[in-house]
Amino acid sequence: MIPWDRVQAAEAIIFDCDGTLVDSMPIHFLAWNRTMKEIGIEFPEDRFYAMGGIPTHRIIEMLAHEQQILVDAHATAKRKEEAFFELMHLLEPIHIIIEVAQKVRGLKPIAVASGGSRFGIEKQLRHVGILDWFDTIVCAEDTVKHKPDPDVFLESARRLGVAPEKCLVFEDAELGIQAAKGARMDWLDVRDYFESKRIALD
Repeated sequence: MIPWDRVQAAEAIIFDCDGTLVDSMPIHFLAWNRTMKEIGIEFPEDRFYAMGGIPTHRIIEMLAHEQQILVDAHATAKRKEEAFFELMHLLEPIHIIIEVAQKVRGLKPIAVASGGSRFGIEKQLRHVGILDWFDTIVCAEDTVKHKPDPDVFLESARRLGVAPEKCLVFEDAELGIQAAKGARMDWLDVRDYFESKRIALD
């Protein structure tokens, strides 16, 4: 059960998007798998989940460096994003977390803080019908540093006009939780309330 006392105690609520508001992580992995196969990069599923919150082009740069493969990271990131959009008909909302946003919207400031691109994040939120719910949406383009650095959460708090220590973060990834801790925010792990589905690879 969601600890509503902590939700009510917070002055602002900040939600990650992928794996928190929408069950997109298995779909992202399908898109990653298809794209990485094209360029000969290995990206195991466990590693994928461990890197949740890092922008796509940075993941590609890291993997390519480790596996000594030359690649245009930004062009490959674009192909991966296109592959994800082709699969977006599979995207489903995470109702238990969206219910939190629905109950608090209009009562206290709420934000989305994601390591994804603005275009992709807004497309997902629009797909599940909640794009206009949030007072601000902070994405990869809005900060220099990304999760596990706390910048995306600190920028969200700044835009909401609420002190970081008075914010509550909903997250589903270890790097995101590290970022919330670094921002001195209270946090809840979505994985305690929701188990993501798995989609078989091609």
